Amino acid sequence: MNNTFYKVIIEPQQEGGFTAYVPKLPGCVSEGETFQEAHDNIQEALELYIQTARERNITIYADDIHISEVCVSI
Repeated sequence: MNNTFYKVIIEPQQEGGFTAYVPKLPGCVSEGETFQEAHDNIQEALELYIQTARERNITIYADDIHISEVCVSI
């Protein structure tokens, strides 16, 4: 079994807590009360997502997303 890395976005929510999602895998979303809980939950969700896709013979594509920060003056 090979290790594969996916980018995960974890965003704070106005009402509290955090939402985490994997941009490359539509529907792979989770939440947590803290950043760390959201991180742990999305890792579990990602593992289950891939396991389910394999069981259903659904192709999972490698993460080819690039992330870059851009500085702007405001």
